[in-house]
Amino acid sequence: MNQEEMTGLQESSFSFWKNVILVIAFFVLTPVAIATSIFSLFSLRDASKVTSEIVKESSEPLVLSHQVTSGAQVFASLPSSIPSISGSVGVEDARPEIVRKYLEDYNSPLEPYAEAIVAAADKYSLDYRLLTAIAQQESNLCKVIPPGSHNCWGWGIHSQGTLYFDSYEEAIFTVSEGLKENYLDKGYSTPEEIMAKYTPLSNGSWAWGVEKFMSELE
Repeated sequence: MNQEEMTGLQESSFSFWKNVILVIAFFVLTPVAIATSIFSLFSLRDASKVTSEIVKESSEPLVLSHQVTSGAQVFASLPSSIPSISGSVGVEDARPEIVRKYLEDYNSPLEPYAEAIVAAADKYSLDYRLLTAIAQQESNLCKVIPPGSHNCWGWGIHSQGTLYFDSYEEAIFTVSEGLKENYLDKGYSTPEEIMAKYTPLSNGSWAWGVEKFMSELE
C-alpha cells in the first residue's frame, strides 16, 4: 500500500469517528438542553405567579399597623389626610413701640416705661400720646425736672412746693388718673381745653406744643 492510499485510509477513518462523536454528542446534549428549557419554563411560570400575587396584594390599602408596648399604633403608610395647622394671627399692639421709639430718639429716661404709659392710657381712657406729649412740653421728656421727683409733667408743682413720686411708673399712673378725673370727666378733652385749667397763663403755646408732639407720635 503506497503512501497516498494510507493517507486516504486515515482520513476516512478520522471522518468516521468524527461523525460518530457528533451523533453521540447530539443524543447526549439534546435531552439536557430540552430538560433545561422545560425547567426554565416552569421557573418563569412560578415567578410570574408570585409577581401576580404581589401585584394583587399591593392593590389593597397599605394601612398595616401593629400594637407596640406603649399602646401607640405605628402605620406603614401615610394617613389619607394630612392634618393642617390653622389659627388666627392677632395684630400686635404697635403703640408701645411707637412711644418707646419716640422716647429713645430723644434719649428720655422714660423709654423703659413705654408699655406703662400705654397701659395707663388704656386704664383711664386717655389718648395714648397725651401723657408723652405733655411730658415733652413740660420737661423735655424728663430732662428738666426737680431732682429725684420723677415728675415730668409739672403735676402739682407750684409756689408752695413740688409733688414728688417714688418712681416714674407711679408718676405715670397718678398723672393719668388725675387727667381722667380732673379734666376729661369734667369736659376738658382737647389740648386747648386742658390748657385752660392745666396752665391758664399760657398764651396758647402750651396747647400748640402738645398738639405738635402728639402728631409726631402718630
